[in-house]
Amino acid sequence: MWQEFLIDKTWATLLAGLSGLVAGWGLGALSRWLPRRLEQLWDQQRVEAGGQSQALPIVDWRTDWRVDARSVVLALLTALLFALCVWRLGPTPIAVCGMALVAALLALAWIDAETGLLPDVLTLPLMWLGLLVNLHGALAPLTQAVLGAVAGYLFLWVIFHAFRLVTGREGMGHGDFKLMAALGAWFGLAATPTLLLGASLAGVVVGLSLRLSGRLGRWQALSFGPYLAAGGILMLLAGVSLGLG
Repeated sequence: MWQEFLIDKTWATLLAGLSGLVAGWGLGALSRWLPRRLEQLWDQQRVEAGGQSQALPIVDWRTDWRVDARSVVLALLTALLFALCVWRLGPTPIAVCGMALVAALLALAWIDAETGLLPDVLTLPLMWLGLLVNLHGALAPLTQAVLGAVAGYLFLWVIFHAFRLVTGREGMGHGDFKLMAALGAWFGLAATPTLLLGASLAGVVVGLSLRLSGRLGRWQALSFGPYLAAGGILMLLAGVSLGLG
């Protein structure tokens, strides 16, 4: 996974950045289309179960391929992160895998921030890909990757049920468990405390800031997925190079 391709690192970094521009535009379209498509499928299942259909807009993926401020920002961010993957990890297969991880995390962060959803269609393949990447210990030994996936899921699962038992409310969604399991599969058991602590602290700081500014109500939920995604990207670009993965 660390065997370098026969290409100059500078050119490889430039090529990754250009690929990121295209991928980022596609991620913007996917992040708009996927939640609406899932809502449509859930509505169909509700009707088949004898429920009442909701008035949902027609899902047409062609309308999602548009250029706006958010699409431009996402494309530029994806280009930067793709380039950093190659610059930090070299022109290697693991850098390509890292770009796939970055793309998935950016899409999940966008979708969760906008809709509160972390679709299984993204989180579960990301977990399996992490285990495959670590089949020969690319970022973490396979045993540590498996334990990281299990621990990541169970830790948030326990917190979820403890919080619900004490308050009677749900503090997070099941998608957060699966995203944390995916990150554990990528970076191993040893990295999960750092990822969870960093994401939690960032979420607390942002949540308090929004509440003090009046932009977040007392019982209003704050999506946790974007902070987990940011932690995963930082771990890939900084932790791996420092030997923390």
